[in-house]
Amino acid sequence: MGSLYDYFSAPDDTTALTVFGPGVEAAGLPLLPLQGIDPYVQLGQAESLLTGLPYTDVVALPRFNRLLSSPEDDSGWLVTLTDELRDALASARPGQLETVAGPWSRIEEFHDDCEPGSLADFLKELAALAAEAGARREPHRLYCLMSL
Repeated sequence: MGSLYDYFSAPDDTTALTVFGPGVEAAGLPLLPLQGIDPYVQLGQAESLLTGLPYTDVVALPRFNRLLSSPEDDSGWLVTLTDELRDALASARPGQLETVAGPWSRIEEFHDDCEPGSLADFLKELAALAAEAGARREPHRLYCLMSL
């Protein structure tokens, strides 16, 4: 089946951790469920393309995939996404996400198995989540709950 990734927003890390047991939907937080795009290498490469930062600089950002859940858990993990990714997605210019999807689809980790159009659709959905997160009275941050 593969890994499942629930991308969601929450006002802070403490609130985000409340989804770890019951799940994102049960917590009533905005959610984008997905199977197949991991937040580290694959989404990190998209972040590099969106922000113009080299991938090595992206992974050095303080909130890049910072583990919030216990490292002892063996079937689920909760990680942070960067504010830079949230802001880049939320402020993407018309056509920018489609433009990024082309080179992103060719990264080694997709094994020539992802169409740019499908990736652009994912980025648009994630951009909508990011825009909604940033527009809240108390801005939300982005997270990913991963499970096997």
